[in-house]
Amino acid sequence: MALEKIPVEALTEEQAAAELAFLAAEIAHHDELYHGKDQPEISDAEYDALKRRNEAVETRFPSLVRDDSPSKTVGAAPLPTFAPVTHARPMLSLDNTFSDEDVRDFVSSVYRFLGQLPDNSIAFTAEPKIDGLSMSIRYENGRLVNAATRGDGTTGENVTANILTISEIPSRLPAGVPGVVEVRGEVYMAKSDFLALNEKMAAEGKQTYVNPRNTAAGSLRQLDASVTASRNLRFFAYAWGEMSEMPADTQFGMVQTFKSWGFPVNPLTERLFGLEDIIGHYREIGLARPDLDYDIDGVVYKVDRLDLQARLGFRSRSPRWATAHKFPAEQAFTKLERIDIQVGRTGALTPVARLEPVTVGGVVVTNATLHNEDYIRGLGNSGEAIREGRDIREGDTVIVQRAGDVIPQIVDVVMEKRPAGSVEYEFPKTCPVCGSHAVRDINEKSGKIDAVRRCTGGFVCRAQAVEHLKHFVSRNAFDIEGLGAKQIDFFFEAEDPSLSIRTAPDIFTLEQRQSASLTKLENIEGFGRVSVRKLYDAINARRTIALHRFIYALGIRHVGETTAKLLARAYATYEAFGEAMASAAPLSGEAWNELNSIDGIGEVVARAIVEFYKEPRNLEVVSRLLEQVTPEAAEAPVATDSPVAGKTVVFTGSLEKMTRDEAKAMAERLGAKVAGSVSKKTDLVVAGPGAGSKLDKAREFGVEVIDEDQWFERIK
Repeated sequence: MALEKIPVEALTEEQAAAELAFLAAEIAHHDELYHGKDQPEISDAEYDALKRRNEAVETRFPSLVRDDSPSKTVGAAPLPTFAPVTHARPMLSLDNTFSDEDVRDFVSSVYRFLGQLPDNSIAFTAEPKIDGLSMSIRYENGRLVNAATRGDGTTGENVTANILTISEIPSRLPAGVPGVVEVRGEVYMAKSDFLALNEKMAAEGKQTYVNPRNTAAGSLRQLDASVTASRNLRFFAYAWGEMSEMPADTQFGMVQTFKSWGFPVNPLTERLFGLEDIIGHYREIGLARPDLDYDIDGVVYKVDRLDLQARLGFRSRSPRWATAHKFPAEQAFTKLERIDIQVGRTGALTPVARLEPVTVGGVVVTNATLHNEDYIRGLGNSGEAIREGRDIREGDTVIVQRAGDVIPQIVDVVMEKRPAGSVEYEFPKTCPVCGSHAVRDINEKSGKIDAVRRCTGGFVCRAQAVEHLKHFVSRNAFDIEGLGAKQIDFFFEAEDPSLSIRTAPDIFTLEQRQSASLTKLENIEGFGRVSVRKLYDAINARRTIALHRFIYALGIRHVGETTAKLLARAYATYEAFGEAMASAAPLSGEAWNELNSIDGIGEVVARAIVEFYKEPRNLEVVSRLLEQVTPEAAEAPVATDSPVAGKTVVFTGSLEKMTRDEAKAMAERLGAKVAGSVSKKTDLVVAGPGAGSKLDKAREFGVEVIDEDQWFERIK
């Protein structure tokens, strides 16, 4: 599948949702190949590009984060060949950064989360990111008892017998170590050993290996440990899992402790303070990279003090206190043959570059994103010049880059090779699918023109109507098996009334219309009696559906899966949700304020929802849909022994013992709902110094108000 990308900042909700669905499946596929089978199809840079794009889209569209998001998963399921080992502490992966500015943002986020000014007082360790296989080695009373791969982060493969063949890993630790010790690090193969192995294989007439990382991983997964022993694998220690007691209070101190216990640690690891020193060390390691006897693909930065690591905590799959600064990806030159325009579900006209095939990072590329019409003209989102104002034209020789995008973007034009007589590309002012006017809306609040030009045809436009149906039946919406893109196209184009599906309610009347028709679906090529019965069964199985799936399936702009879940949790039933959205139509009043107070629902999202419910055509479709399906009431939050579980909490004013991010994370861990504003449904307001209008609102509504000390007393 090839998705045409635009910049994250210019993505529409429809484009972002489709892209995240593709990314989830694509990354899972490559995780299985890389972690589970040691047979990757793409380079590390290309894999990083997939992950980076996914994270960037999720950052801009938090409401679209999927349940199967790569940001919530680590590695791949362990192979059944080896016995499973459940990690005492999960083995999480790291977020990636790709530029000095990204590193600056990471460092700033640490200071900001901890509520400190960026005064270079926080130390970071910087260590090479080894391109090997992650390993957790457990010792009890000083004796090695098991070793396991990362697996899916929770469960790994037991490779103890093979780990015991690696001479660099001690089978016993010195006297006096803690009773339980889990040392984590990377198993790798040195470049020199890899070259020697390939020379040996070639001399014996056998197939040679592709790269050291895959060879190391494959060697470690041998059922015959003697094969592993013959491969001369090596190990660097840099982290830990369960520890019955901590022998040091810093990251650097822990690594030095591992060294004293007999583990090899990377000599290029340093403790640094300022951003300039951190980035300088990255560049030094980059320059030394060709001369190292092991493969690295970046540098890892970690907050040094362990107490600060504990305060910073974790996201779903990665720590806030660490990041990997990856080395840059590749670029290539090719010819832009033509520019095509695609139309999405929300009417967005997206330009796509069709390229003369070129290999970038080991992959043949034929398409690239052109983002929007301003990007083609050489203008950024604020009207500033990009590429020094150089526009992009058909026939140009262009520079293509695969850093950060699933498919590449065009980053510049080679003006010296521009053909004589070339003309500026004229972006269409009408929809190429239906011929309706295509316009760029103006944001009523900011007065800024939208970067995306949209078709005004609505459901008159085939492209929008078809894409809306595809969204409706997608996996995280109604998930109707047997109604894929090909089938949707067929039913939409069908002229026979008994077969036609033009809007979502038509899906649920298909079987009834077919029963009275002489034109039977089962007699049409590509279907058949069994497949038609399965299709009807799949449709009927969705006549009752979870509320958040129903809301997501409506295709409301800016409402992704996460936002739909927030709405379902807040309103509990569709009746309450629908009534509230109708009441919020004036964009003022209690219903409007309540919608905006839901944590994670901003004014842009709230306005999009209300505007959807103000459109008569949308209400007509929803009404007909509700005649066919029943949205289930949302489940109440799981009760816990926390005194704030299930309660709606608002934090206001200055917090002195924790930052706002820490407070929110703490409340959510305890099962509370955190709101951004006070309403009659608020249960508790935690007010610090300087609390203003929210405190006044709390008093007006009679909401309980406590200070920060009382909050900590409450949650003991």
